[in-house]
Amino acid sequence: MEKEDLLLLKHLSDLAEKSYRNNMFTFSGFLSLTQQDILAGLLKEHPYMHASLFGGNDACERKMVRFGNSEELGYEEAFPIVCIHIKPLIEKFADTFTHRDFLGAIMNLGIERDTVGDIFLKEKTAYVYCQEKIAPYIMNELDQVKHTHISCETVSGEETQLVKEPVSKEIIVSSTRIDGVVAKVYHLSRSQSIELFRAKRVFVNGRTQENNSYFVKPQDSITVRGFGKFDFLGEVYHTKKDRLCIAIAKYE
Repeated sequence: MEKEDLLLLKHLSDLAEKSYRNNMFTFSGFLSLTQQDILAGLLKEHPYMHASLFGGNDACERKMVRFGNSEELGYEEAFPIVCIHIKPLIEKFADTFTHRDFLGAIMNLGIERDTVGDIFLKEKTAYVYCQEKIAPYIMNELDQVKHTHISCETVSGEETQLVKEPVSKEIIVSSTRIDGVVAKVYHLSRSQSIELFRAKRVFVNGRTQENNSYFVKPQDSITVRGFGKFDFLGEVYHTKKDRLCIAIAKYE
């Protein structure tokens, strides 16, 4: 395990210990999928640890971990997550934005990466999940993305649940083997798809999937770092040439 991973493991262990010792909820920053794998290993070794994950809405991949159990502690505490809606001051003159444009503008404020969760784009606006403590600073200091002047406002949970709706699609594959499905979804060759597994860039239900011969199951959620995310909905029919039509929900 690399030094960075060992430091994260110690930090998570300390948060769990603090929660247990002081009878209080403790929270991490936002964890990537790879970091959530490290957390899963810790919880497997220490099943007595009570932990839950949340990123702001059900579609989020980057998530905080909360240590503590409301039944044992006798109270409930919400995740300290705020969603900021970033939008151009004058939309018709706004640049065309990418996820990287918004993330870069926020990181240029000098804050830590783990204070910011997922960023969802909707037309020329973005919904940014962040730690509650850093939200006022972002809203006060962020006034421009690329060449476009912007405004920031916090939005409620009900509004953010509407962000990032997947698009249902049907595709033809030879089987439900994951390397073939990933290749088809993202228009890759089989060798390119296999390389993604070797590089540990494929996740199934939030866990690293290195076995490229795994057969996907209905309701599996597959994330390919650098490409996107899709849910496998199931088989639809077999073609006359005995190929398989499957249904997916792809997050565009």
